[in-house]
Amino acid sequence: MPRHAREAMLRGIETNTIIVGAYTDPISGGICPMLAAHRNGGRINLASFARSWDRYTDADRPRPATQRELRTLVALLESSLVDEVPPTGVPKPARAPQRRRVPLRIRRVRHARDADAPEPVGVA
Repeated sequence: MPRHAREAMLRGIETNTIIVGAYTDPISGGICPMLAAHRNGGRINLASFARSWDRYTDADRPRPATQRELRTLVALLESSLVDEVPPTGVPKPARAPQRRRVPLRIRRVRHARDADAPEPVGVA
């Protein structure tokens, strides 16, 4: 999930009643974490998150999320944001460009071709 969506989800969790088992619950007025993120600027659509959230909470019908479920979600989101920041506050150095590897089959053909070539004649 992109960083901006995780930050938006954290903001949404603070300001909304979070539910499990549905996108919205008209009875409680609660919303799922993805809708909370969407309403706070995290414009993404991740069905895999919704499935994982409902599987984690063992939701079979819409209900408010428990404090334990919310604490776990907040802890996971916060730790994922912390893990992205270098410990020194210095940006990570760019990786050195990698040489493109030539497939072994092509290397063998080139080697065989070059081995049959005559030695160049020196100019006197």
